[in-house]
Amino acid sequence: MNKAELVAAIAAAGFKKADAEKALAATLGAITDSLKKGDKVAIMGFGTFEVKERAARIGRNPQTKKEIKIPASKAPVFKAGKAFKEAIK
Repeated sequence: MNKAELVAAIAAAGFKKADAEKALAATLGAITDSLKKGDKVAIMGFGTFEVKERAARIGRNPQTKKEIKIPASKAPVFKAGKAFKEAIK
């Protein structure tokens, strides 16, 4: 499912397509803004979004086999909630 299909699915629940698109954009924007601030976003029954820190490390270039330094970084992570996992089974 892509973004357009998700908007259509939200609209099928009784919303205008434009309103569904605004609601989806607002939801994703709020999640993104919270993660930028370093906050965790927990949606009961669905899951938790958070930012994990990745430590700097030494990697290897697969073409040249030379070691390279990979800098520390932050990555968004999603952990599915119990109810969501059960629904997928």
